[in-house]
Amino acid sequence: MNAYTETVGTHLNNLLEKTYDAEKGYKTAAENTENTNLKAFFQRKSEERKDFGHALKAEIKLFGEEPEKGGSIQGNMHRAWMDTKAFFTKDNAEAMLEESIRGEKAAIDEYEHVLKEATLPASTNSILSYQINTIKSDLKTVKRLEDLS
Repeated sequence: MNAYTETVGTHLNNLLEKTYDAEKGYKTAAENTENTNLKAFFQRKSEERKDFGHALKAEIKLFGEEPEKGGSIQGNMHRAWMDTKAFFTKDNAEAMLEESIRGEKAAIDEYEHVLKEATLPASTNSILSYQINTIKSDLKTVKRLEDLS
């Protein structure tokens, strides 16, 4: 039985848009810090979100749907995933880490919401479970980095 529904497709496309936002936000953060540890962390997170996006796109296509092509309107216009204020202060590591924590918590909430869908196909559940667990693990890393700054 195909458990992929229009609702699941909508949820996955929403996650995909937010993944694009996070990828861009982390890339921007990496470009705007001189801190070697933070730069490496943000670059890794940007690549990770790029990989998450590819997995989500493949899952969406697997069920014959078209994935979204860019970031969310909200992410692009109103609430850039990383708060741009952080980048106008010279190498403000604390502000970037706070935004990262905020973004990771929002991502976890979004994933948990989608994972509660009773109609998720097993493959979708597996992908989302892996991604949320990675985000949760990295949230602990971000909090440790914040303690060091």
